[in-house]
Amino acid sequence: MAQTEVGTHRPSSLWRRFAAIVYDAMALAAIWFFATLFVVITMKGEAVPSGNLLFAVYLLFAAFAYFGFCWTRSGQTLGMKSWHIVLLNCGPNEAITWTQAGMRFFAAIASWGIFGLGFLAALLDRENRTWHDRLSRTRLVLC
Repeated sequence: MAQTEVGTHRPSSLWRRFAAIVYDAMALAAIWFFATLFVVITMKGEAVPSGNLLFAVYLLFAAFAYFGFCWTRSGQTLGMKSWHIVLLNCGPNEAITWTQAGMRFFAAIASWGIFGLGFLAALLDRENRTWHDRLSRTRLVLC
């Protein structure tokens, strides 16, 4: 779907977002599997030590690469495509930038980290915006 003006679409509901998150969690698990396989192969079959901060950052980067690529390329991850949701820039006819993707990604992590309050904010917003929607100046709408 081409990037279009935000005002012409209905906002995505919170339950639909969560359904897409479940799908994307499965895709992310596969990505992390292959990312870990690459590390284990380079370590000649040795396991990554527990609590390895560098490995955790590597997996975080892999997750960001997946979401950032999908959001900047088409505005949709696999889960979003399945649930007919698209991410739009709040500006007119502009694609999502990598800066917006980064802000959205890390703000979404914070939204989860604070007991999901960033997501629950959508229940109080008439346009169903979460904290990470507001911070990144993006919106999830139905397509």
